[in-house]
Amino acid sequence: MDILPDLACPRCFSRHLHRFGKDPAGNQKIQCQDCRRQFTLCQDAFASRRNYPRCPVCGKASFLHHDYKYYSNFRCGDKQCYHSFRVPKLFEIEEPSSAQVTGKTNFLRMRHPLHLVLTVLNLYFFENSTTRKVAAFLWTQHEIKLSHVTISKWILKFAAIFKAIANRRAAQLDFSSSDEWHCDETYVTIGGRTYYLWFVLDAETRFVLDFHLSPYRDSNAAHALLADCHRKFGSPRSAIVSDCLSAYIEPVALFFNQARHIRVSDFQDWISNNLIESFHGQFKAWYYPKRGFDSFACANALIAMYVFFYNFLRPHSALSGLTPAQVAGDRYSDKHRRHWLLFA
Repeated sequence: MDILPDLACPRCFSRHLHRFGKDPAGNQKIQCQDCRRQFTLCQDAFASRRNYPRCPVCGKASFLHHDYKYYSNFRCGDKQCYHSFRVPKLFEIEEPSSAQVTGKTNFLRMRHPLHLVLTVLNLYFFENSTTRKVAAFLWTQHEIKLSHVTISKWILKFAAIFKAIANRRAAQLDFSSSDEWHCDETYVTIGGRTYYLWFVLDAETRFVLDFHLSPYRDSNAAHALLADCHRKFGSPRSAIVSDCLSAYIEPVALFFNQARHIRVSDFQDWISNNLIESFHGQFKAWYYPKRGFDSFACANALIAMYVFFYNFLRPHSALSGLTPAQVAGDRYSDKHRRHWLLFA
């Protein structure tokens, strides 16, 4: 340690001083070897010290325990209390992946007729089939020679059209009168890497409110999904139901402070998450034959198409043969449904 004879301690005026590292702002710290006082030569060294909030339980000072993108986790400095609490940050939360679907916005300059495109989409989604099986069926039954690559391009190219239809029609429906919304996540494979797929489902109508595809199973992904649901549909009357994943705690408290957060920990609980687990089973029945996705954009577009198919086109036996959108109050005929709501 270096001796600094030209300085004096502000407490005891001793000149027996040593350099003692640096403070968080990068300023040189000095320690008196007689009274052990530590100080710095920078007058504004403590001006940037954060004004941490007081403990809401005992009112004493707190310290930063963990710092996340959208909130900070503080703990009380009193070891007798040691209460942990979260403070949200006033940042603009990023959009979920469902808002990033791109592609054509019309059917102009198509070589094949529109009814053939809709037939291919029906076979691909209703039968949980693959593009190669759809191409083989068209050739075997109708002698229509169509490449599986062309079918794949159609599904990805027109995803933006049906996503726009879904957004326009869903904006006219009221989901804030529902008692519960269910949240859960599952996983898919993209290019050999595991990604997490987050869903929010309305309990009364089985309508999938939104989805988010993320490489991480953390609070940032939950914030992006739930913030978008709150912005589009408001809040349920009673509760948000999720599993015990801690990533849901802060976004639910921030965006749905009037609703109760029910965290399901056991299958024997009086409120379960079986509704969205059942949806995951239907989604996986469609997903498994694909054996994963090639890219993030491809996966995002295909999932958006499946959510549109599930909400507006697929009749549900538990809903008396209606679609979730029809149960939620959307009005369209079977003829419009067969044409994928393009002319409704």
